Amino acid sequence: MSRRKQKRGAWLDHACRDSFNRRARQQGYRSRSVFKLLEIDHRDRLIKSGMHVLELGAAPGGWTQYVAENVGPAGTVVAIDLLPMEPLNNVRVLRGNFADPDFQLDYISTLDGPVDLVLSDMAPNITGIRQVDQANVLTLLEQTLHLSTCVLRQGGNLLMKVFEGPELKDFRAKCDRMFGQVQVRKPVASRSRSREYYLLAQSLLHTTPRIR
Repeated sequence: MSRRKQKRGAWLDHACRDSFNRRARQQGYRSRSVFKLLEIDHRDRLIKSGMHVLELGAAPGGWTQYVAENVGPAGTVVAIDLLPMEPLNNVRVLRGNFADPDFQLDYISTLDGPVDLVLSDMAPNITGIRQVDQANVLTLLEQTLHLSTCVLRQGGNLLMKVFEGPELKDFRAKCDRMFGQVQVRKPVASRSRSREYYLLAQSLLHTTPRIR
């Protein structure tokens, strides 16, 4: 790619981010990332009134706001993050490591039975060491997938952030075995040059016994 095209790509990404940042502020959302979820939801109709949703890596809460609005008072939302997060109406906000066994016992007991949807916009801290970063990404994805099979109802859905890389081939194959359909989504609000995209795994085939 020529330097001129690289500069133009960077400018377009910056303009796109600015646009979504303005829209988020105007509409009262806590983060621009809400438009990633909004686009996927409009396409795939994931979030419906009355659903039970578990969100991992929820802070600062842009996705959580959108989910709570759409499941309504008949639904439930449990939002988890390591970072503190301001409370939201009709949302149970919990702070902790979702993969910690002791914490899992606490928050799984707060769920109103199996959930319909698990959302994850999480990403590990980047060290800059390629092998370490790839291993951390894969560990986070494996933990998310395992938890999802424990808390989702049969037929439930999982949407999670992933990053392009060779380590994803086997992970994607595992998702294919566990869900009826697995698709890739790259929302417009994601940076065009970013390795970030989302895996949408729909219709869980078999649940895993709950963590004890």
